[in-house]
This record gives sequence, C-alpha cells and structure tokens, in this order.
Amino acid sequence: MNYHILKKDELDGFVKKLAKKMKVYAPVAKGHDNFAFEEVASAGEIALSYIPTILPPKKYFMPQREKLLDFDLTGGKPADRAVLDAPELAIFAVHTCDLAGIQCLNMVFSEKPRDYNYILRKEKIFIIGLECLKYCDGNAGCAMVGNHNPNGGYDLFFTDLGDRFIIHVNTQKGEELVENMGLAKAAAADMAALDKVREGKKQAFATEPGADPKKLPEVFARAMESKIWHELGARCVSCGNCTNVCPTCYCFDMADTINLDMKTGFRTRTWDSCQFETFAAVAGGENFREERANRQRHRFYRKFKYPLDKFYRSFCTGCGRCTRTCMAKISLKDTLKALVAEHK
Repeated sequence: MNYHILKKDELDGFVKKLAKKMKVYAPVAKGHDNFAFEEVASAGEIALSYIPTILPPKKYFMPQREKLLDFDLTGGKPADRAVLDAPELAIFAVHTCDLAGIQCLNMVFSEKPRDYNYILRKEKIFIIGLECLKYCDGNAGCAMVGNHNPNGGYDLFFTDLGDRFIIHVNTQKGEELVENMGLAKAAAADMAALDKVREGKKQAFATEPGADPKKLPEVFARAMESKIWHELGARCVSCGNCTNVCPTCYCFDMADTINLDMKTGFRTRTWDSCQFETFAAVAGGENFREERANRQRHRFYRKFKYPLDKFYRSFCTGCGRCTRTCMAKISLKDTLKALVAEHK
C-alpha cells in the first residue's frame, strides 16, 4: 500500500495547488450543524469536522437538473445533439458514508443500458476522502451498515493523525497528484500512528445504537405486511426530502421542452422521488403505490432488500440524512429497531 504524509500547516498549500488544476469542492459550514459542499479556494474555508452535508456529493455526479440533448425538427426529420457538461473537478473531505453512496451509484449506472452522462462525468471527478474519527450524531448509522471505515471509492484518502494527515493513494490519478505535490512517503512511525487511531475509532463507534445488520435480511423477508408501514404512512407528508438527500437514490423524470418556434427544443432530466404521489401513477389513472404506507415501505425495501438481492450490498450508507431532514420526524434507525422487535 502507498501512503504519504501532509503536515497540517501544509494543507492550505495543497488545496491552493489543487485549485489551480481544477475546481475544488469541500464541506463548508452553513450555520449551526449545517454543512454543504461548495467551491473553495483555500483550506480555511473547509470544515474538516462536520456531520454529513445537507446534500451528498451525488449532486456532482448526477445533477439535480441536467440537459441531455437539443433537438431540431426543421430538416424534416429529428436531429438530436447530445449535451454533456462535465468539467474536471475535485471533491475534498468526503466521508466514508458518502464514498459508499458513490460506489452504489457507480454500480447502478454502469449496468446496461449504461448511463454515459454519469459515467463520463465521474471520470472527470477526483475524489479525496476524509476519515470520520468520531460518531456524528444519533441519526447516523454508518457502523450499522459497515460504512464507518474506508472501503475504496476514492483517489486519495486523508486520516487525521493530530499534527499531520496520512494519505492513502488508491489510484493512478492519486499517485500522479502526490508526486506533483512533492509529498513525503509515510514512515513506519506514521503507519503505527494510523493503527492506533483506527484502534481508538473502534471504541468510538462500538456504542452506536441501531439494529443488528445481520438480522435485517430475514426481517425484510417477512416485513411486507407489517403494521409499521401504516404507522409511517400516517405520519409521512410525502415531501420527498428523504430521497432528495439520500446518497443512493437515483430516480429521475424526463421532460421535453419545445421552444416558441415549435421546431426546436431540449430534453432535461430532473431528480424524482418515489415518495411523491404521482411517481407510480400511469395512464388510465392507476397508481401502483397510491398509499403513503406503500411508498414508505418501498423506500426501505429499496435500501435493505432489493439491492441486497441484486448487488449484494445495502443501499443505506448510514449517513442519517433522511432522519435529519424528515418533516414528520421519521427515524430510519427507530423504524429498523421496531421491525426487528416485531420480527421477534
């Protein structure tokens, strides 16, 4: 494994050098316990200690609103021109829960038919992870789903050792960057310090409350008719907040807009939500998930059942965003614990 060292007082120089190569986005404080990924030009703007941002870095891989193509009907037959806005950029200080979310999206959009807009865009994004060394808050569940430790999905990964960062180089792009930055290689003492930090982290995350993940597959295999879904449906207001902030929700809607000349226009796709009443509506007035209880059940199954069957991994990253942003105060972890208790 390839590890390098960056002293704390050298971080600002690192960020400024990187910003000369490409745009850099990092978590920025937006008030009490609110953070957002925004463009930065120096280390002083970055919040290195933060709970998960309001929106995950998903917004750079899959923009909330994206033009896909322009079309022109003036020639007698449709003429389409694909549009892709994919600038080179770096995302700095990405927590492991969000790295897991990006890995999930990579799997989904790489399936046939492949989403080339997503694939080409992600190739232009340089990812720098940052290890979370303490439990964020009671809403987080990263240890519950095994996402509290780094598990790939980055070019570089920073771990705070106190007076310095130890950096794991995971890709060729990462190797080229650290060489250009002139960073020193980690010594045996640095690796020992990393082991000590990781050992202390085990204790910090061992007390995280939550359901036993080993029990969840069996629980969801029998939870389709649970009364808990009706309880959630009675509280849910169908605002869609939970899916908009989720690192792994990828549903979208497509729309064609005709210009005033009635001959040219463009196609866009926009984030959609399975929690909206219109999401499962089809021609003829039929709605396959008209009840809010059914939509809530679908959301949980899309995290803990269907992706396990297809991709062999949970699509809940444990970030806790859905719970923090829920207008009805629906807690994902409380719901899981209730399902486990009902299963017993």
